[in-house]
Amino acid sequence: MRKAVFILPALLAVWLLQSCGNANPQKDKPVDSAQDINEVVKPVDNNSSEFAVEAANGSMMEVEMGKLAQEKAQNPRVKAFATMMVNDHSRAEDEIKALAAQKNITLPAELATSEKEHMDNLAKKKGKDFDKSYIDMMVDDHNKDVKAFEKASSDITDQDLKSWAGKTLPVLKTHQDSANAIQTALKK
Repeated sequence: MRKAVFILPALLAVWLLQSCGNANPQKDKPVDSAQDINEVVKPVDNNSSEFAVEAANGSMMEVEMGKLAQEKAQNPRVKAFATMMVNDHSRAEDEIKALAAQKNITLPAELATSEKEHMDNLAKKKGKDFDKSYIDMMVDDHNKDVKAFEKASSDITDQDLKSWAGKTLPVLKTHQDSANAIQTALKK
């Protein structure tokens, strides 16, 4: 009887933890989950919260890919670019987290599934193939980022996020220019 008293609560605890873990959408699609929470809670308008979520996810991705490139890149310019990504996007990530906390905006706790897949694919590459793939991704990503931040710095209604987007935009343009220059140099 005594064993049953101890075993039953233990089994119940395991079942509860397992069922809670399976119901956690944050684990499957962190960006979508954060956006869903923000749509319900409405801390700011939808465009502003969606921008904050995407900016946070993008900064997380840049930092993680930068760390990977610091380890795997062969080309010194690619390594230096990766260091710039880690430093600048870590700072941007901290800033967007602080803004989101002030505004009660829920941000993703981990990378979106698609970014994790990009990371996994990139991690499998080596040498010049890695360098080229990483820089190609950075060119594409920063082209999208610059457009998103230009739009946000003029269109979103939350003034703090709008100001942050405008302040961050020149840094992203510098990244864009650097990535384009490295991409051109790698083709030679």
